[in-house]
Amino acid sequence: MAVHGRTEAQPIDLTQVRAYGDTLNDGAIALSFSLPVPYGDEAKEAARQLVRQMGLHDPQVYHAHDLGEGYTWLLVYAKSPYSVDFTKISVPKVSNHKLSHAAIEDYWHEHGGGEKLRVIGACTGDDAHTVGIDAILNYKGWRGDKGLESYKCFAVKNLGAQVENDRLLAEAAAFGADVILVSQVVTQKDCHRTNLAALVDLAEAEGARGERIFLCGGPRLSHPIALELGFDAGFGPGTVPSDVASYLVQAVVQRRRENAQPI
Repeated sequence: MAVHGRTEAQPIDLTQVRAYGDTLNDGAIALSFSLPVPYGDEAKEAARQLVRQMGLHDPQVYHAHDLGEGYTWLLVYAKSPYSVDFTKISVPKVSNHKLSHAAIEDYWHEHGGGEKLRVIGACTGDDAHTVGIDAILNYKGWRGDKGLESYKCFAVKNLGAQVENDRLLAEAAAFGADVILVSQVVTQKDCHRTNLAALVDLAEAEGARGERIFLCGGPRLSHPIALELGFDAGFGPGTVPSDVASYLVQAVVQRRRENAQPI
């Protein structure tokens, strides 16, 4: 149907949502991957056969690149027959209201009991990439959003990189931390999951899990994954310091209320 010279948009059935490229519901998707085979027509055919085994139709290799040493990178377009019921999707989300810098200060001043909220952070295991933990904790922050050190209501300790879990827990106890924040940037072979799960296991073994809020963040982390690993909350790509600060003041106050501690 045309409306004032324009074609009216086709109604979307949210119970049968499919991928599309050029035309709604055409099922078009793009996949990129490498194969441990030499570059050539055989590599392209191997990619097509592999994609068909994924249940996808009409695979076409749009680009192939010789990586050398008998490896090939490929970009394949195909069509998926599958759909999802978007109306039945439910994803756990961090439950707090986003507050401004001033509102965070005011909230803690009103409910925090007069002492600073104490936060300790580190990159654990072999992770030597401090860009994430520094962006959240250091005064400068990220994308114009000041880090936790810029708030009068926080006392912050940044342990840096390659911190073992036992040291992190010991430092947290000595610092009197209300919150432990772990950043994981290195994710090869899911080492970030292993490191994070091991931290929670150690905290539980030491009887210290319930004493503090445990947060994690990184490029391959999200709130659902954090909950799965035993953390209280998780923050993924695009997180700015005020997101974390907003959560912390509200979560710590709520935890103290639930534990019937004076605020």
